[in-house]
Amino acid sequence: MPKKPIKAAKPVKPAKSAKPAKGVAKPASRAKAAASPMAAGHAAAGHTLAGPAASPEVLDRLWRVVLDRRDADPAISHSARLLSRGIAKCAQKLGEEAVECIIEAVAGNKPALVAESADVLYHLLVVWVAAGVTPQQVWAELQRREGVSGVAEKAARRSLVSRAATRKIP
Repeated sequence: MPKKPIKAAKPVKPAKSAKPAKGVAKPASRAKAAASPMAAGHAAAGHTLAGPAASPEVLDRLWRVVLDRRDADPAISHSARLLSRGIAKCAQKLGEEAVECIIEAVAGNKPALVAESADVLYHLLVVWVAAGVTPQQVWAELQRREGVSGVAEKAARRSLVSRAATRKIP
């Protein structure tokens, strides 16, 4: 897939009404970092302080990192530790992160929602690695659903689910 040029992102200011929940630390201010000359130079070059500019390809890179860490020492790799505990533990962590994401969405806390969304995506990738699923398989399924009515697509999935003898609650 050809890469599109990426524009430097503008710093996002959290909504004034967004307040962290009790006991939740306020996120570190990124406005100061973004205002630094070094950050400005990186942004102009299409990079953030953490590396290349943000793009969907980060998921493919992260998946490859998690895949590479399967056989790493669980004492030094969080991904290896999760994967060594089995798919049930990986799925449990994904569920916990999803609940935290939902809580922040309902609370209207955008910065925390962004952070928790990143956690959900990471833990989803860990589950994919544990289950032997590749991002390309998921992207292909999403592409297959493109342009199909949500109602029709969901009805088609019901027949697949019943044949797959899953324990999923309808």
